[in-house]
Amino acid sequence: MGHVDAHGVELQHVRLCAARCSNVARRIASVKLEDAKAIVDFVVREAPSPVSVFIADTHGELVAAATMDGAAPDTRLNAQRKAYTAARSDARSTRELAEKVREDAVERESFDPFFTFFLGGLAAFEGETRVGAVGVSGLPGEVDEALARQALEAAGLSF
Repeated sequence: MGHVDAHGVELQHVRLCAARCSNVARRIASVKLEDAKAIVDFVVREAPSPVSVFIADTHGELVAAATMDGAAPDTRLNAQRKAYTAARSDARSTRELAEKVREDAVERESFDPFFTFFLGGLAAFEGETRVGAVGVSGLPGEVDEALARQALEAAGLSF
């Protein structure tokens, strides 16, 4: 038996649980900061006009982002929502998700209210493992999506 604290909790058991939990957290894949910065750099360099780009982990949380000088104010939030949607949904892109639920209003209404169906959000994969997502906003949706795809490929990730 390990040490027992003032509340009668066996400390050895607590340490083992903490170690197991931290090992699980380490196994959850996430887009690397270096890759996220490469995506941002690519988008900023290649965008034909000012955009915002947001790279999210698999929970839709920020890894890296940029809003170019001259980008419309709403593009940052739109890029975030696109990345969040692509990261958290079972679809590989905001386009795929929109097509999947196009005819089903009840299904659309059941989604997370932060989800968006605008083009420009793509899930990011290392091999078969989803590691996050990228969202681009500020251009027509087809161009946002193409720029996101090219940026993922340039960083060595797939979609």
